Amino acid sequence: MPGTFEPLPGGGAAVALDDVEISIIRSLAVQLLELIGPGPAEDAPDDPLAELFADGPSEPPSDPVLKRLFPDAYSDPEGAPQAKEAEEQRAYSSEFRRYTENDLRTGKRENALAVVRSLDALNSAGEGGAVLKLSTAESQQWLGALNDLRLAIGSRLDITDEEDTDLLYRLPDEDPRKPMVMAYLWLGGLQETLVTTLMP
Repeated sequence: MPGTFEPLPGGGAAVALDDVEISIIRSLAVQLLELIGPGPAEDAPDDPLAELFADGPSEPPSDPVLKRLFPDAYSDPEGAPQAKEAEEQRAYSSEFRRYTENDLRTGKRENALAVVRSLDALNSAGEGGAVLKLSTAESQQWLGALNDLRLAIGSRLDITDEEDTDLLYRLPDEDPRKPMVMAYLWLGGLQETLVTTLMP
């Protein structure tokens, strides 16, 4: 899938996508939306202040993908801390999560929705593929969504470092993970070229 983002005059980015590419990205974005779940405003639409004062969850998610998308804020990078330090880190992470996760989920949800909406606008043209043109703001949303999609797929593939990524290139074609690996690598290429277009 050779499509790469290119800069647009005056800012923003464009990429040519065929119908299959559009379908893959849209499907992945919808799955991400389902995983993230509805926002607080959707739970309490009658109270506009409810979202502002709503506490988020205090415990990390049980799903490994959500753990990757919403990691603990405080952890010991050097390994397992002492019991007292570990307890303090859990308490700090819990408090931080309580006040930030709802906003993080809202941002990730908005980014994924922006991807779906822009692709739906392309599909309405009824052509066999199209050139997607994004403003600078839309490009930023796409960049966030592409990053989240790669984190999600990487989590399902148990990718934790660069060495794991190198192994993906050597998977045999009959490996059932191969389609997910191809999507992971392709999205990485899209993400890289989009970053390049947004650099000054």
